[in-house]
Amino acid sequence: MAVGVLVGGQGYDVVIVGAGVAGCATGYYLTRRGVRPLVVERDALGSHASGFALGGLLPTEGVFVAGNAYHPLTSIAFDLHKALHPLLHEETGIATDFQMTVSLHLALTEEQEEEARRALAWQTGHGFRVRWISAQEAREIEPRITPHLRGAVYNQDSAMVDPYKFVLALVHAIEKAGGRLRHGEATGLVVEKGRVRGVRLRGQGTIPCERVVLALGPWLGLAPWLGIPLPVRPLKGQIVRVRLPGPPLAAALWWGIAYAASKPDGLLWVGTTEEDVGFDERPTPEVRYALLREALGVLPCLGEAQVVLQTACLRPYAADNLPIVGAAPGLEGAYVVGGAGRKGILVSTALGKALADLIATGATDIPIAPFGLDRFLT
Repeated sequence: MAVGVLVGGQGYDVVIVGAGVAGCATGYYLTRRGVRPLVVERDALGSHASGFALGGLLPTEGVFVAGNAYHPLTSIAFDLHKALHPLLHEETGIATDFQMTVSLHLALTEEQEEEARRALAWQTGHGFRVRWISAQEAREIEPRITPHLRGAVYNQDSAMVDPYKFVLALVHAIEKAGGRLRHGEATGLVVEKGRVRGVRLRGQGTIPCERVVLALGPWLGLAPWLGIPLPVRPLKGQIVRVRLPGPPLAAALWWGIAYAASKPDGLLWVGTTEEDVGFDERPTPEVRYALLREALGVLPCLGEAQVVLQTACLRPYAADNLPIVGAAPGLEGAYVVGGAGRKGILVSTALGKALADLIATGATDIPIAPFGLDRFLT
């Protein structure tokens, strides 16, 4: 069913709860279909995960198992990113720092090499521009890499973006198209006869609406508003930003769950962790030392680096490690998007466009069937 003009007296067609990258991408693509969203955020734009992420876009990583539901979603999302960022710059004047990059997935141990080569076989079979290079070739690209290297996967299908600037540009584009960002804390939904009629805000009454998108990030698992469990938890990630003498790294470096990448701010970002510690967002000195100690084994030049900033974020992870997107079963007008964890920035474009398609027309050609909410009913 196509969207009509809703939200009695307010003039907004859809209320989106949450101004992280998932909610803002959905709002942006809704505006492309002539739908005006109202985005409600209790804190600040991208203030818990989206705004503090590295912003590495690698559609090749973590999807190499044949039949993995993430493929082709990540490839579609990557193509959407490449098309979207120049448009956002043109529409808003905000540069998201999107750029295509070269990345090296380093193999420092025999186990890492075996895993990298298994992944490489899947990646090349699916048309990605990747190839195995020797340790010598890797050091010719970036001479500061440790000589204790077995080899690396050279990846041309990668990019980098500034996630906060990305979210900011999406919101500016939403507002230019007639949508709005509003500060407020959603406390529940108004439901009548199995369909949404409004969103309650703490201390601000109710926003009448007939369609709502819950994009609550790691708090999705704490919102009992849909009558079904959403097994989403926060997974903390910490990043240390350092000033490294000399030129930026010639490639983004990845090994295991860790990375080191130069950013346009002139700093080298070193990460990350995967900490199951609830909603604790505090950076810790123990993690700072651990990240730098491990990265020093990959880049000995880090011994000369100066620590500038340490940040932490809460990534929303669904229990099955797959994103969540689609209509809420049994509650007409309610939708959910999120739960994508470390792939949240990458897949935000595909998830946002798919959900906007569903809301506006009732269908989408983006393959999101594996990510629907019905999988939590069994």
